[in-house]
Amino acid sequence: MDETGPIGSADPTPGELSRRAALKLLAAGAAGAAALPALGCADPEPEAGPAGSTSTSLAAGTPTDPDLLNPVVAWDGVLTQDELETLAALCDVILPADDRSPSASQLGTHEFIDEWVSAPYEATRNDLVVVRGGLVWLDAESQRRWGRGFADLTLDEQHQICDDICHRPDAAPEFTSAARFFDKVRDLTSTAFWTTEEGMADLGYIGNVPLPSWDGPPREVLERLDLI
Repeated sequence: MDETGPIGSADPTPGELSRRAALKLLAAGAAGAAALPALGCADPEPEAGPAGSTSTSLAAGTPTDPDLLNPVVAWDGVLTQDELETLAALCDVILPADDRSPSASQLGTHEFIDEWVSAPYEATRNDLVVVRGGLVWLDAESQRRWGRGFADLTLDEQHQICDDICHRPDAAPEFTSAARFFDKVRDLTSTAFWTTEEGMADLGYIGNVPLPSWDGPPREVLERLDLI
């Protein structure tokens, strides 16, 4: 095979690049990039982004990937304001505020759930049925017990309802569907909460940051795992 032209031809036709020439360009580009720091060449100024931020061509999105610097939701939320208020109250029962972090609703977990169940995918459409049906049940059960919607109940009253549905294996037969709803909301609330900066700080998650030293896992953790 002649490597002076494209595969199957002796010479490149106009507009075509030979395999050897392409390899030379790749090699030259790699060598040039490696030489820039040694030559004292500074990186080009990044493209200015919104509100003084910086942008790169990759972070700003490609034809197949989203714009990570300016994220948008491609669909509207379908939950009503009343449903969102009930959902926010339930999220706060699941993850209330404490001395380390805000409550779930303060971090927008109910809005995340609305975005999730509103997505145009089969799995999320099924979740919409579970969540929306559960919210209807929750308000109806609140009205039946105390004559008020769930969001208007006291915390103790909210807990009394949630205690009946918070653990599916222990739920009474008449609460089976409601317990399935609670499981779904608890899972989505946890996902939303602990992927925020405040949630990760609550977990003590450090992430990919440089550290001056690392002492390894605490001794009590290693003992619990029978590693020492």
